[in-house]
Amino acid sequence: MSHHTTDLRYQETHEWARREDNDIVVGITDYAQSTLSDIVYVELPEVGATLAKGEQFAVVESVKAAADVYMPMSGKVIAVNKELEDTPELINQDAFGKGWMIRISPTNMAEWDELLDLDGYQKVLEEEEAAH
Repeated sequence: MSHHTTDLRYQETHEWARREDNDIVVGITDYAQSTLSDIVYVELPEVGATLAKGEQFAVVESVKAAADVYMPMSGKVIAVNKELEDTPELINQDAFGKGWMIRISPTNMAEWDELLDLDGYQKVLEEEEAAH
């Protein structure tokens, strides 16, 4: 849990969102990447795509499984992390930094307040751990 920081917001489906100026940078959490283990492929959306909160925007494939990744907020994709095409393992190495997935221009900033803070996300993780 040491990688989790308080400037992020989270979804129960293990995506994180970070505000940078008026944009939102999105990726998957450290918990998600460690659960998937070695990530071998990432499919990202096209720049210019407009997606709704909760909509699938990416697929992450590992040696163990494939997982859908969901939008934490509605918005237009303004950048994708092209480095992940050749080095998807960046997500394993630095989920909250170099392993970012997309940058969006949000269409509804009120959705930011609907996301979980660190305490809320840690409760989700505790419940998942207890269920296994």
